[in-house]
Amino acid sequence: MNNQAKRWLVGLGSALLLSTTVHAAEQKLFLFNWSQYMDPDIIKAFEQKYHVDVVQSYYGSLDEMYAKLQAGGDSQYDIIVPSNYFVPRLVKAGLVQPLNKAELPNLDNVMDRFKDPSYDPGEKYTAPYQWGITGIVYNAKVFPHAPDSWSLLFDPKENEGQPFSMISDGQVLFGAACAYLGKGYNCTGQQNWVDAAKLVLKTKQRSNFTGFIDGTPVLQQVARGVTQVGMTYNGDFLADKESNPEGFKDLEFMIPKEGAEVWVDSMMIPRRAPHPKLAHEFINFILNPKIGAQLSNYNMYSTPNKASVQYLDPLLRKPPALPTPEQMKRLEFTPSLDGKQLQLFQQIWSDVKSR
Repeated sequence: MNNQAKRWLVGLGSALLLSTTVHAAEQKLFLFNWSQYMDPDIIKAFEQKYHVDVVQSYYGSLDEMYAKLQAGGDSQYDIIVPSNYFVPRLVKAGLVQPLNKAELPNLDNVMDRFKDPSYDPGEKYTAPYQWGITGIVYNAKVFPHAPDSWSLLFDPKENEGQPFSMISDGQVLFGAACAYLGKGYNCTGQQNWVDAAKLVLKTKQRSNFTGFIDGTPVLQQVARGVTQVGMTYNGDFLADKESNPEGFKDLEFMIPKEGAEVWVDSMMIPRRAPHPKLAHEFINFILNPKIGAQLSNYNMYSTPNKASVQYLDPLLRKPPALPTPEQMKRLEFTPSLDGKQLQLFQQIWSDVKSR
């Protein structure tokens, strides 16, 4: 073999290696999600079906997710899973792209109640992932006659001498305070927020207040008796109770009669997602009836997929996983805020936390 032929073969080998490397790099899906919110077996099934690798990253709050997207993450991730009240903020900031519904035939499986949602008219940017409720977790042995009311948090006579916490999400907490004050969970406006802030400050200053705690970690604190009352999510409550039945035997989840939050987490594609076609494949995969049920059976949250209901575990077909029709009437979305309204809320909430 002459030198020219050798050089040609070496060049061809390099080109093939480069092509293989580029192809391998393209065969990845970058998922940015809440932690412990995805069944590993679903990831494996998707990887096997589409011959790809799924790279998962996690955020602990919506503010963290938003900040990372603004810092360039909109070109690093293919799928994000924000809650409903952050959707308009992401759209207005230009951080997400519209969905190509022609690539999402399984969107037809979505329940009517989750079609054309107020936070995304026409479902232009979102496909629902899971939904749930924010309510109260408490020790029924300590509070055998607990009222089905936010008074278990806000009325000092109801939890006198017992440690309690409040959720660290300011909008959700103010919604609870507004509901307790008779203003409705989805209240907005300066006066309503000031009234809510006064109630939260008054509650915060009590000697048995243990702090602002996220809805997931508070469950272990209540199970250990570090606190006896807190705010949490129905799916996390059920999942922890199933994994630790002895520790959770005296704990109950309650939806306050004054009203509470119902939330929807949705799948969205960042504006500069590196693999938008693969992202559509993933969304459509999650909306498959059996996959949708597998997801809910894993994390114990409700499915927005009407075709998945028949495959759900019996526990997910009754409260607290599935609210009664009467309870559903009392549930509201957390309002979406932007502009001056958002700035005003953030100023009031910052003042509450700093005092």
